[in-house]
Amino acid sequence: MAHGLKRAGIAVTVFERDRTRTDGLQGYRVGISPDGSRALHDLLPPQLFDIFVATTARGPIYFNQYTEKWGELLSMGPESSPTPAPAPDAVAQDRSVSRMTLRQVLLTGLEDVVQFDKVYQRYEQNVDGTVTAYFEDGSTATGDVLVAADGTNSRVRQQYLPQAKMFDTGLVGITGKTALNDRTRALLPEKAQRGVSMVFAPGGTSCIVHVMEFGWDENGKPKNTIGGSDAELLAGWPGLQWDNTRDYVMVGFGTAARLLPTNIMQMRGQELKDLLVARTSSWHPHLRELFSVIDPGSCFPLNMRTTERLPQWPTTNVTLIGDAIHTMTPGRGVGANTALRDARLLCRMLVAARDGEVKLLDGIRSYETKMIDYAFDAVEKSLSGMTVDQPMFKPVIGPLAMAGMRTSMRVINRVPALKRKVARSYADVRDQDDD
Repeated sequence: MAHGLKRAGIAVTVFERDRTRTDGLQGYRVGISPDGSRALHDLLPPQLFDIFVATTARGPIYFNQYTEKWGELLSMGPESSPTPAPAPDAVAQDRSVSRMTLRQVLLTGLEDVVQFDKVYQRYEQNVDGTVTAYFEDGSTATGDVLVAADGTNSRVRQQYLPQAKMFDTGLVGITGKTALNDRTRALLPEKAQRGVSMVFAPGGTSCIVHVMEFGWDENGKPKNTIGGSDAELLAGWPGLQWDNTRDYVMVGFGTAARLLPTNIMQMRGQELKDLLVARTSSWHPHLRELFSVIDPGSCFPLNMRTTERLPQWPTTNVTLIGDAIHTMTPGRGVGANTALRDARLLCRMLVAARDGEVKLLDGIRSYETKMIDYAFDAVEKSLSGMTVDQPMFKPVIGPLAMAGMRTSMRVINRVPALKRKVARSYADVRDQDDD
């Protein structure tokens, strides 16, 4: 959003809590949907968007669902697309990117915009129509609009919308990664090597496995397979020197919090890896070996939380985007993309207000009205199947629910028309062009 405003000639400052540009290099894959790609294309300078594309991993071809014994339940790939398949859109595509790489891309060119080591404290709305933000270091900043982009635990939201509620889904995840090499590649079914795979085990336990292959090798040099123009972009982009991402396999294990130690959120490293290995002892030997070679230093816990739908509030010169207003589970993989969609829409409204096409508060109101509709729809769809209230987690009916789910997936997998319908439904959530 800062890029979009800067390109439009609107003064903008980003107050970043991290101390330096190289802080915050945590996290792994982010799936950028057609909606997210479209927003990045419209907001970033053209060359920076090209750098973003050049730094993405090889796009997933398959979306797979397996049993914990590596038995295929459902696989949606090129054969699931409508016939004839539409020509690929050069901009609006599904892309996989390392979170830490994307962060470096977004910071590029904002050296005069981003202020680091600024921990937000509170705000005050002034009688002249401006708003002042206060920071823990004693400094302040005054502007026409304050945009809360401070995440799930947003201090802006806590002050501005104290009625907004968060709740735990009752699910906890353990995330880690391991290098993609000949050994780990051999542990994956062929389709799993080229896509995003969900593994479903009894008791409501699940795991996501995603292979990330980039355009550069383990030494940070462009691979021979990368195009010449992309190689030049990477060579001339300073952000790459701060990124240690190499080809890897990302693993995200999830289950009910009540089935894990009560101190799970305080556990780190080897403790988490040992717990993951112990809780998957009955899984396929290849999956168990994959878990056994995870880098302990890459493991961290994830408490899956979500927001509740919020009635529209009176519009002021304070507004919110992303997780600050609509944290959601990873169930549909659209959280980051919804935030990018917010940034694109709010930027357009602020530019329209600057140009006199709408009044400022009317523009913000228009953004909030539309955002509440699509964002909380995404929140609710992402929550489907992602709480411990689901039958899968029940001690008596859980095994029956699991058997029923597996049967339905296998049926869909064998009926092309049903598979195409499911594939379209999945794609529709990730591509809701609002032009």
